[in-house]
This record gives sequence, C-alpha cells and structure tokens, in this order.
Amino acid sequence: MNYYYLAKSLHIIGFVSWFAGLLYLVRLFIYHAEATEKKTVEEQNILLPQYELMSTRLYTIITNPAMILTWIGGISMIILGYTDDAVPNWMKINNFATDGWLHIKLSLVLLLTGYHHYMKSVLRKLKNGTNKYSSEQLRGLNEVPTVFLAAIVLLAVFKNMLNFGYAFAGLVVFGFALAMGVKIYKKIREKS
Repeated sequence: MNYYYLAKSLHIIGFVSWFAGLLYLVRLFIYHAEATEKKTVEEQNILLPQYELMSTRLYTIITNPAMILTWIGGISMIILGYTDDAVPNWMKINNFATDGWLHIKLSLVLLLTGYHHYMKSVLRKLKNGTNKYSSEQLRGLNEVPTVFLAAIVLLAVFKNMLNFGYAFAGLVVFGFALAMGVKIYKKIREKS
C-alpha cells in the first residue's frame, strides 16, 4: 500500500469536510442572528435553541474532527514526501527549507485553524446572548473560509510555479468582490 496516497486521500476528505462545516456553521450563526433581530418571542423560543443545537453538533461532531483529519493527513504527506521512496519524484517535497509555497500554505492553514477556534467563541456568545455581530457582519465573516480555500488550493496545485505577488493581488480582488457581493445582497434583501 502506498501510504502517501492514503494520507493525501485523508487530507482531501478532511479539508472538504472542514470547509463545508465552517461555511455551514456561520450560515447557522446568520440564521440565529436573524431570529434574534426580527422574530417574535414565540418564534425565538423555537428557533434559537434549535440553531444552537445544530451549531454545537456541527462544530463538535463534524468540523473539529475534519480539522484534525486535515492536519493529520497534511503532516503525514509532508513526512512521507521526504521519506517514502514509493512517492513519485514530482510529488516529493524537495527541500522543506526552500519550498516557499509550503510555508505559505502552512501559515494559511494555521490562520484558518485560528478562525476555526474563533468560531467557537462566536458560538458561545450566540448561546449566552452576548453576540455583537449583525447578520450582515456574519455574512462577511462567512466569506473568510472561501478566500482561504482559494489561496490554499492555488498553492497546493501550482506550488512554486505560482507568482505570489499576482496571486496575492488576485485574492485581494476576490475578497473585495465577495465583500461587495455581501453588500449588494443586503440591498436586494432590504428592497424585498
């Protein structure tokens, strides 16, 4: 068995599940905030506990294990990329010290892990009623994983072939477009 491919498969399964969990988690936060902002007390008594339960289960049962699986698969790939002779040369990590793309990718994954843990604090605030985010602010926060996803996938696919300056500029434009999309969506919703 080629353990590198097993590690890569686990890594892909992990990050797909992790991103799906993060994106859906903040969507539940948006619904929670909207229920708090506009619904009647009777509706709040039904909706808020349900959103809290769904968010808690999603975070603990799906998103946390997916993050851990992503890290285990990724670290295993790095180790096997150096040591496993069965790994094809084009997939090997040539030199950890000089593979800049990998340093940037790991930094982004660390930042994404920080975002993941920050979502736990938002979940706690929603549960105890001390949330300060509006539904619009949460919509903006919901786009953060999308920017991370684009950057991490570009780095993983193109590796050192990627022009980091252009890639960063492209991600800034992409992030700006997402932010504008949130604002436009708010205006459309307000007109309806």
